[in-house]
Amino acid sequence: MNELSCDIGIGGMTCASCVARVERAIAKVPGVAGVSVNLATESARVTWAPGLSDDAEQTQSARLRRAVREAGYEPLSAEHLEHVPAGAWAGFLPVAIGLLLSAPLVLPMVGDALGQHWMLPALWQFLLATPVQFVLGARFYKAGWHALLAGSGNMDLLVALGTSAGWALSVWLWLMAPAGAMVHLYFEGSAVVITLVLLGKWLEARAKRQTTDAIRALHALRPARARVITRDGEMDVPIEELLVGDRLVVLPGERFAADGVVLEGQTQVDESMLTGEPLPVHKAVDARVTGGSINGDGRVVVRVCAIGTATVLAHIIRLVEDAQATKAPIQRLVDQVSAVFVPVVLVLALATFLAWWFTGHSLEVSLIHCVAVLVIACPCALGLATPAAIMAGTGVAATYGILIKDAQALEVAHQVDTVAFDKTGTLTVGQPRLLSLLAAQPTDVSQDLLALCASLQSGSDHPLAHAVVQAAKAQDVAWVAPEGVTAVPGFGSEGLVAGRPLLLGSLRWLAALGVPQGSWLAQAQALQAQGMTVSVLAERAAHGVTPLAILGFGDEPKPGVQAALATLRARGLRLVMISGDNTGAAQAMALRLGLYPEEVHAEVMPSDKAALVARLQQGEGGVPRVVAFVGDGINDAPALAAADVGMAMANVHADGQRGGTDVAMQAAGITLMRGDVALVAGALDISARTVAKIRQNLFWAFAYNAAGIPLAAMGYLSPVVAGAAMALSSVSVMTNALLLKRWKP
Repeated sequence: MNELSCDIGIGGMTCASCVARVERAIAKVPGVAGVSVNLATESARVTWAPGLSDDAEQTQSARLRRAVREAGYEPLSAEHLEHVPAGAWAGFLPVAIGLLLSAPLVLPMVGDALGQHWMLPALWQFLLATPVQFVLGARFYKAGWHALLAGSGNMDLLVALGTSAGWALSVWLWLMAPAGAMVHLYFEGSAVVITLVLLGKWLEARAKRQTTDAIRALHALRPARARVITRDGEMDVPIEELLVGDRLVVLPGERFAADGVVLEGQTQVDESMLTGEPLPVHKAVDARVTGGSINGDGRVVVRVCAIGTATVLAHIIRLVEDAQATKAPIQRLVDQVSAVFVPVVLVLALATFLAWWFTGHSLEVSLIHCVAVLVIACPCALGLATPAAIMAGTGVAATYGILIKDAQALEVAHQVDTVAFDKTGTLTVGQPRLLSLLAAQPTDVSQDLLALCASLQSGSDHPLAHAVVQAAKAQDVAWVAPEGVTAVPGFGSEGLVAGRPLLLGSLRWLAALGVPQGSWLAQAQALQAQGMTVSVLAERAAHGVTPLAILGFGDEPKPGVQAALATLRARGLRLVMISGDNTGAAQAMALRLGLYPEEVHAEVMPSDKAALVARLQQGEGGVPRVVAFVGDGINDAPALAAADVGMAMANVHADGQRGGTDVAMQAAGITLMRGDVALVAGALDISARTVAKIRQNLFWAFAYNAAGIPLAAMGYLSPVVAGAAMALSSVSVMTNALLLKRWKP
């Protein structure tokens, strides 16, 4: 049984410690096999162990929500990020109030710099600071209290403790001061820290909304309604009511509501949302169209083939969401640090207070330095460093047709030093043509032989079979339906045509069947020397198998593939081409592609591709290699899964049909949504840049705390400066991650 998974939104998380606490709470729910909480998306991906009872499956959402609420956070719908507050200033009101109330408290500091004395009376300071402390700052007390009840700590607890200490110290100094005396109070420190933290969180929320632009843009591609042809004419219905088989009318400029096949008309379709390719694609009758793409200049009638979660757009959205929900391996270090971070900070703050007090300083000075340590140590940036970069990287990659399935593929891809390509359909167009048909027996007529070949191949989906049928159509050769056709994996197919037992397959097959060599073999080898893929039509008889015809097939390199391979080689990568063709044909194509002879592995059976990838990973001289495998077919799935990074190429044929790529896409960590080899370099590049951003973010997140805590403990930072630095750390991490949005392949 496959594992079940679900997503749940979580409100109120503020730092890496919150993430750890939510994960612990959810992990305790019976039946949970795994949980990954993402601070940047404010959501959790929960995996349920197989074997749950029907009752457990029905109540899993309620159990998760209860666990989240008992941990002190607000359970939200998984789609909460789709509903973003309108306007760039949404949510700024609390920050604005805090700024207005805090400004008069900061004014005396400005006055001191100008030689003026603008100190407010203590009562006015109290009246301005208290609403900031207990009304605007109520969220910190609430979340901090829940953290204490759970036996852990978080950013909110540090802010609440630090600012409360500053506020309480100010009240105590005010009440203990002699009548009429002017004492220095610290109301401004507490109020400004809370205001700065709120400002930082607001800026952080704005940045988060930008990192999730990719997901929201994909959701927005789905039209709300579709025009369905019914017995009573055309009718507008919500897309939730569409059924497979419905006929839809799509007018120029409208989006296709679901995946389908064109029944009437022809048009140009903008599929840039799917492939990243800006040029429109011509669609005629029998061509496939994808939900969310834009109809061009023609009215078309489409039969619905897939709805809901079965559509290509839903699959793309799921892949992007999966990538943003999973954790990169580097995040484990952050999780380990965050688990002990807040308790360590509390100990350091207490040690700072005691050290200053025991060295003869006043309670006032000791407490202020303790507050500064509490405030600057908040681990907000630590929790955002990795997910923010992953969200930005996977989001921008998706806009260019590079879908990254999980964070592990993203992190490993930049380490790749060897790229192995399946030849047919990946490096070549994948639509071979029949270039030559030679009679093995001098008395046979080529037209009759072509009719036999087309008859035997008429029911096959193999590219070479299509080439035979297309050649027969082009020459107006008629064929008959075969009987009892069976495919022999890796060799060819056989069956009865007009009562004759025929087989059509590779030279290896005929050699395995013990067919004696003759002049036909010289003809076949001559075609191979010209770089053609050779198949042989033969007939079974009582005395053995007799060759009837030699067929030579040729393919063409994809446009731009030579330049793409040269780019990869310039990056220092080792290139490998894997082909099931004979050595001559594979080497001839390699020469056209600009590959070296030693980079070619020919006559590789589909079942042996994974084993070859494993050998490549072992490397030479005991030095292992990190291998990426690029393929596009069903038979590439084992190799895609075996490689360190699998890249599935979603080729679209001239008739609009996608090849057998669904299985390949499931096995691969990265999907290239158009058959452009240049996207391989793009995928490796965005991986390298994203990992670089993760490392930069983690460096700055640790650096803020590593430098800030000692400076605060030694008295070089006031609580106000500490609060500003803490807010700046989160904003800088988010801003650095957003720089990835400028990336282009």
